[in-house]
Amino acid sequence: MRKLTPVFYISFFIAFVFILWGAIAPDNVNEVLGSMQSFISKQFGWFYLLSATAFVIFAIYLIFSPFGKIKLGKPDEKPEYGYFTWFAFLFTAGMGIGLVFWGVAEPLYHYYGPPSAEPQSNAAAAAALRYSFFHWGIHPWAIYAIVALSLAYFKFRHDAPGVVSASLRPLFGNKMDGPYGTAVDVIVVFATIFGVATSLGFGAAQVTGGLSFTFDFISNNIVTQLIIIAIITVLYLFSAGTGLNRGIRILSMTNIVLAIGLMLFLLAVGPTVYVLDVFTTTLGSYIQNLPSMSFNTAAFSGDRAWLENWTIFYWAWWIAWSPFVGTFIARVSRGRTIREFMLGVIAVPTLFGALWFSVFGGTGISINSLMGGGLYEIMSNQGDEFALFTLLNEFPLSGFMVTLAILLIISFFVTSADSATFVLGMQTTNGSLNPPVSVKMVWGAIQSSSAAVLLYFGGLGGLETAMIIAALPFTFIMLLMVISILKSLKSERSIIHSDKAVLQAERNKLREEKERLKKEKEELKKKVKK
Repeated sequence: MRKLTPVFYISFFIAFVFILWGAIAPDNVNEVLGSMQSFISKQFGWFYLLSATAFVIFAIYLIFSPFGKIKLGKPDEKPEYGYFTWFAFLFTAGMGIGLVFWGVAEPLYHYYGPPSAEPQSNAAAAAALRYSFFHWGIHPWAIYAIVALSLAYFKFRHDAPGVVSASLRPLFGNKMDGPYGTAVDVIVVFATIFGVATSLGFGAAQVTGGLSFTFDFISNNIVTQLIIIAIITVLYLFSAGTGLNRGIRILSMTNIVLAIGLMLFLLAVGPTVYVLDVFTTTLGSYIQNLPSMSFNTAAFSGDRAWLENWTIFYWAWWIAWSPFVGTFIARVSRGRTIREFMLGVIAVPTLFGALWFSVFGGTGISINSLMGGGLYEIMSNQGDEFALFTLLNEFPLSGFMVTLAILLIISFFVTSADSATFVLGMQTTNGSLNPPVSVKMVWGAIQSSSAAVLLYFGGLGGLETAMIIAALPFTFIMLLMVISILKSLKSERSIIHSDKAVLQAERNKLREEKERLKKEKEELKKKVKK
């Protein structure tokens, strides 16, 4: 299981060539990737929207279907991790840096440039929070859940290798053991590399922003960001050597405690009642408008550019992240039923994300109004990464809270990268649940190098471009995964029904035999009496 597969060598070679290409001809990389990204966003935006919504519908169907009772593992298996640890894993792997980066910035962007509303109006504020809920709510977690469920089901219930190609065997049979399967797993590796590289870029930008905000002698520039990436790489490679139950578990627990602490502090010292009103109102509005937002392609509203920059970008990001997050969630979800799994993966993180945006986004909009638009101006002039620190600076204990926020971002940074190296190790060693440290080290270095090259030559825009491109082929693979798991679940259920029918027939025979023996016994008693 721990043997290196062709997926490792092919992926390593292509990644090395890409990094070399980016270093030698950065302008050419930007031109080629930019053209591809523009074509995909314009021509396949509808496809991303329909696919993401299809994943949501399928996830909801599984929750309420008879398949929900099926366990991800053997019938007598118990979950490996308790609920709090499990949720900590989900939150850290699934959102992490992005939630901290965009918690204040995204609602402010929507407030000043909302779709189909007057900027800086009450309607714009409502839309800003509603779309933030939308982009970080049910859709991304349903996307993660589909990939995770497929991998966990085939791995823990049918003892298949923990790789994406193995989950397509019900459709394509042994073809997945050859070149076709290798191609699928190579696509998974690259979707993971570019998806995680985007988050590493956000993390590096925000850590640098926080340090330059706190210390005047630190400059917020690309060189500092690359130094941060190098330092974080050393940290997560060290963590990668300690394994899942030590490094990643400890970091995940630390992350959730720090995140909850930071959120509760801001809720307590900020406009508490306003934030709770925002949460309640926006949650209802989000649920009410979910269908129309899910299918909106801006065909008649003229908001196509906004849609491409936000919703389509996010759906591509979540899909690109899903091989990494899905594999990791599958690894820590053994022993749970499908219903418990889907509810846990979708409902709990969605509610937490909604509360997070209510606290940080709602407080940000409120403080921005009190500052006469000053928060948005600082964010626009100095960078999105300054939004969180500028907001915290308006409250008591600002120095301590800014430091806590920087530590949280670093911790998320390390955990996301560590988890990604773990997943890349699994995907390139035929699904080994404990990939060799040496393989994780190799992927850790490649991951950081890819992020550094894209960040240096294209900025965060370069990272986003690569991610949108990587997401497209995996979207097709995800649709096939849905068909594959549905086929397998139906087959298993028919077998279970068949087994139940056989068992019932045996019971009926035993009952008939018992009745026959009882009658014979009674007849024998009568004969004895005579």
